Formats: sequence, structure tokens, C-alpha cells
Amino acid sequence: MATHDGALYAGTCEPAKNSTGRVYRYEKDKNWVDCGGLDASNSVTAMAVYQGKLYAGTGKYRVAGSSLPESENTNLGGKIFRYEGGKNWTACGQLPGVEAVGGMVVYRNQLYASSLYKPAGFFRYENNAWVDCGVPEGKRVEALGVYNDFIYASSYDGGKVYRYDGKSWTDCGQLGDNTQTYSFTVYKGKLLCGTWPSGKVYQFEDINQWTDLGRLGEELEVMGMAVYNGRLLAGTLPLAEVYSFEGRGKWVKSARLDHTPDVKYRRAWTMAEHEGKLFCSTLPSGKIHALECGRVASMESTFPDGWHHVSAVKRNGQLLVFVDGKLSAGSSLFNSSDFDLTNTAPLWIGKGMGDFFCGKLSDMRIYDRALDDFEINLLATPKQ
Repeated sequence: MATHDGALYAGTCEPAKNSTGRVYRYEKDKNWVDCGGLDASNSVTAMAVYQGKLYAGTGKYRVAGSSLPESENTNLGGKIFRYEGGKNWTACGQLPGVEAVGGMVVYRNQLYASSLYKPAGFFRYENNAWVDCGVPEGKRVEALGVYNDFIYASSYDGGKVYRYDGKSWTDCGQLGDNTQTYSFTVYKGKLLCGTWPSGKVYQFEDINQWTDLGRLGEELEVMGMAVYNGRLLAGTLPLAEVYSFEGRGKWVKSARLDHTPDVKYRRAWTMAEHEGKLFCSTLPSGKIHALECGRVASMESTFPDGWHHVSAVKRNGQLLVFVDGKLSAGSSLFNSSDFDLTNTAPLWIGKGMGDFFCGKLSDMRIYDRALDDFEINLLATPKQ
């Protein structure tokens, strides 16, 4: 799943013989709009937003890896496409020797993609072609994320995490006795990684230094993770449960999302934030669930480069975010009396429950009242 230009998109796995993976866009009220298929393979396996456009990767997903009947669609994927609107996609090439795209990420304004299956592969998009950037120790790198100016990558080959600086790879160490690493998120400024088969989350401290943050119930694999409105949440296999981190190694089950009978594995697979809610996809039911805790307003497009004026306002039962004087995000309406926000915690600017701000601030102001649109626009207008 991915949010792009104010909309939530999801890719599917379609294992039937004459079916292909597709992309859908959420249009509220449980309505999903078909944005088309990409190639003849059975899955859309990865997404990323690059230079203002949505990109998606395809694959022949091996459904038997989830202990389900293998797909009758034998067409290989490994291709990347750019979304042009409607059901239109532009082909952006084939990852050399790849049958399924593993991860996609934008790093230093360049698009990267990896191979889900062997042979291992990691590539950069240059001049409408995919350039081989090598892999660490011949290992696969699947989930990709940018943290503190490096690409970090999980691996199904040995339970390690690796990082890439644009030229070479560094081994960041083994995570316990796990054989596979799966997912990333950033919590309180620290990089976290989910694992198999311990069902634990580990926190990165430094090269070869990982802190065990505990196991999620009796689960074996930690899949999608996200920090949503201050809470660290993670999805699991085999029961497709979602857990909330309560600190000191304690995880509390929030919900079970997939109740498909007579299957070995159920997955709470990927997570994405959209319109103030956290969305989570599942396998094998193919359903997507949403959670709303408190109220959240978040900008759902790539923040522009350079200096910009940002205002965050709570007024008339709504949270609002303005960028350069224009309304960019708003929460759902609420009654302020329903929320008790009293606390003894210090006020942090640019430092919180997710990643920390890395940049510069100027003309920082805090008001004891809600500014109106005119005042916000006046403050955002460049002074001559």
C-alpha cells in the first residue's frame, strides 16, 4: 500500500490462472476503484512515490510460501511501471533476472528496487534503465527504508540487516537467532526491525548492536509496522494479529484481522496512514482494515523541497495543517471535551514518537489561541 497525492493505493495478488495483479485506489465507504493491471504476473508487490509519480513493481508471488495452493498463473514479473491516471501505466523496464520486485525506495532523489526471490538483486533507475548496484555478501535485500542518510535493507538470507550509502553495503549485524528480517519503522528516533521466526522486534543502536524489544504474543513473524498517533503498532503471522507496544518489552494485542478458516498462515501484511487512520492489509482474505485512535491530520503528498511555512492549528473541533498559507490536511471533526490531554511531558518540536526532524527551523512561533486563515496566510506570505 502507498499514499500518493491525497489517495490510498493498494496492490493485489490474484493467484487464479487467468487473473493478474492489479492496483486499486480507495474512494471511502469501503469502495475501491480499479486502477488497472500492470503486466501478466499475479501480483503487484511494491510501491513508491518518485518525482511526483506513483511507481509500482510486479511479481510472480509464490503463494505456496504462505502454505496456500500455488498460483496457476506462471507468468514472471520483476517489472516497474509508472502510474499515469485512470487505468494507464507506463512501463519503466525490467529488473535484470528478477521474477518479483521485493522493495522500492527513493534515496538521494533516485529510485531503487530489489529482488524478492533468488538470485539476489538491487538496482538503481538511471536514464530509463536499471543499473545493478550489487548486493551484500550475495544476500537478498527485500524491505527497503531510508534512515539517517542510509538505505537499510532486510534480508531473507540469514536474519541480518544491511545498509547502503550509495556506493557500498555495510553489515549491520545479526538480529538474535532469527533467519529472516522483514519490516522497518522508526520509533522515538530509532530504527526498528521485525523478524522471523522469533516474532520479535529489535531496535538498532549501532553496527552489530541491536536491542530486543520483545515478542508479540506467541506469533512467529513481525510484518507491517507503523507509528500512528504516537503508538507503535505491528502486524503478525500466523494469526494476522496487530499488537501495540507498551514499553519495557511489553506488547498488547489490539485485534486479529484475518479469520480465514482451515489455513496455516494468516498475515497482517502492510500498513499505511491515510485520512487520519491507519490501514492494514491481510492475507489470505484480501481485506483491508482501518483503525482510528484519537484525531490525526497529516499531509498526504510529498513535502516540497526548500523553505516552506507550516502551521498546525486546532480550532472548531478539528486539527488543520497549512503549508505556505494553504490548507493541506485536516482531521475528522471531534468534540474537544471527549479528550483529556493533560500531561506532564515536555513539549518537543521536531522530536517525538516517530522519526526526528533533520533540517532547519526559522521564525518558530507558538500561540495561545487558534489563528484564522487570514492570519496564517499573512504569516506565510514572503516579506518583500
